[in-house]
Amino acid sequence: MIRKIIIILTLILFICPIAIPAAAGPPAEPVTTGTAALVMDAENGQVLYGKEAEKQMYPASTTKIMTALVALEKSSLDEMVEVSQQASSVDGSRVGLQPGEKLPMEHLLYMLMLTSANDSAEAIAEHIGGSVDGFAKMMNQRARELGARNTNFTNPHGLPDPQHYTTARDLALIGREAMQNENFRRITGTVNIKLDRKKYMSPEVLQSVEKLEQIHGPLQEDFYTHNRLLTGSYYGYKGANGIKTGYTVDAGQCIVASARRDGREMIAVLLNSQGSNLWSDAGVMLDYGFQAFAPVELMTPRQMITDTPVKNGAEKAVLETAGYFYYNFPIDEKPEITRRFELADENIEAPLEAGQQLGELVLEAQGRELGRVPLVTVSAVQRSTTSYPWVWVVGGITILSFLRWLFVRRRKRRSRLAYPKRKY
Repeated sequence: MIRKIIIILTLILFICPIAIPAAAGPPAEPVTTGTAALVMDAENGQVLYGKEAEKQMYPASTTKIMTALVALEKSSLDEMVEVSQQASSVDGSRVGLQPGEKLPMEHLLYMLMLTSANDSAEAIAEHIGGSVDGFAKMMNQRARELGARNTNFTNPHGLPDPQHYTTARDLALIGREAMQNENFRRITGTVNIKLDRKKYMSPEVLQSVEKLEQIHGPLQEDFYTHNRLLTGSYYGYKGANGIKTGYTVDAGQCIVASARRDGREMIAVLLNSQGSNLWSDAGVMLDYGFQAFAPVELMTPRQMITDTPVKNGAEKAVLETAGYFYYNFPIDEKPEITRRFELADENIEAPLEAGQQLGELVLEAQGRELGRVPLVTVSAVQRSTTSYPWVWVVGGITILSFLRWLFVRRRKRRSRLAYPKRKY
């Protein structure tokens, strides 16, 4: 009986096909509830995913990324800022800054980035730009420098204004630049901090604050981030290190998120999302950047590429790469890379210094440009001595003088032969 059962089972295994799980392919593109979304490699700026990424949108408090960046570039952390009446009474999210209160710029930046304080944003703007309008002009100028050309700021906090807008792509560019500032990175990556505000208050302001505390409770000195991706909560994301959330009725839920894993850093932007989808969608987009692409090193510094003639040069200029370049390719893609070099000027003239940029190495795949690496001279190229005009002048004069000397000498010799000296 047992023998029959074994035979039957053997036949079943032989006849019936064995189900083998299909090999897992690359992750599918994210499906998000937000109107606009984007994933960018934070190091090389490559866009890995985009959805309505160029659509002009309201940024809400993600505006404060640019506010913090300009503040860090235009002031010092220990610079004291006095809060005006106008700044203390701004609408929206506030931390209760008092008129006449003085704080270090660093404290205001923590309030700005962790608890999204609009009163802090306005105090910073007035201190650095002289006014909200003056600071907004500085924000817009910096945005243009970063290539954020579909952005216009009218205030430092993101309160609704029809002329205050940006795009997912522009926010990624701004966030990428901000994260290269070590102080910004430290501040935006902080989960909570306690700041002693009374330490810097004048006796008059302190007296006023103590009266308010009797009515409204203690002054806020503990500040916690609104970015749940940074926390150990259900929505926490492994490797999250920034950047900023935002919300208004018109803008919806917004976030510019950053995370670092295995030596790679991604930035994800989500605009006009709803509820908890903000956190889950941000995580999905960051996962897509990390898991769907693999970085391929295409160029390293100091690789000799070519040489080029140099007008009036003693020798040719040898060119080498002056930068490192990698590109993210889908994990199942094996690209064929082509490269060509472009000179900035076809008429390169000596002298040249070592390390002087003369052109770029262009890297392409299937006719699509991937990026460029600067090409610089390996060593200096001196001007050829024969290229100097005075050399020809002096040489010509020397030759003419020599020929004249020969002519005179020959003439004297003939004269001596024709008219020999008589002896008396």
